[in-house]
Amino acid sequence: MSAVNSYTQDRNPNTNTTAAESPAPAPSKQPVPTAKTVDTQSVLRRLQSELMALMMGGDAGISAFPEEDNIFCWKATITGSKDTVFEGTEYKLSLSFPPDYPFKPPKVKFETSCFHPNVDLHGNICLDILQDKWSSAYDVRTILLSIQSLLGEPNTSSPLNTVAASLWENQEEYRKMVEKLYKQSA
Repeated sequence: MSAVNSYTQDRNPNTNTTAAESPAPAPSKQPVPTAKTVDTQSVLRRLQSELMALMMGGDAGISAFPEEDNIFCWKATITGSKDTVFEGTEYKLSLSFPPDYPFKPPKVKFETSCFHPNVDLHGNICLDILQDKWSSAYDVRTILLSIQSLLGEPNTSSPLNTVAASLWENQEEYRKMVEKLYKQSA
């Protein structure tokens, strides 16, 4: 009789099955993890840290500051590097940081007219680190130094401004065009 009692005690009265026969419990209905979201406060801290590093770094020819009270919109300045056709020029840029920065790059545009193979007439910049080669390891300083370097070393094989790209080989004529257009925008 004890064998019968243990048999009946091990049976689930609701399904009339034993523990060994019962189906595995259904997985819990937990939400599927979503793509990494960025906390606004962490973006704010990152941008504040980058601002401090930029101010303390003392890199020649680059500067940037938030625009008024919005840390997500910055105004920047770069000067043309020595011994390039852009020597003596100064350009204003705007940087607009997305809410998921640094996992997405900021939008960067020239506000000052810039005659360059990789800058279109609207100030848009064709630079790989601002697009498909972006890394969260980059910062404002890296971006500005890269743009400053791009001024003297354009990628003429992938131009946004074909007129500038075709004139690039003749540095004397190119310099005249830069001076002419730069003076007009000043």
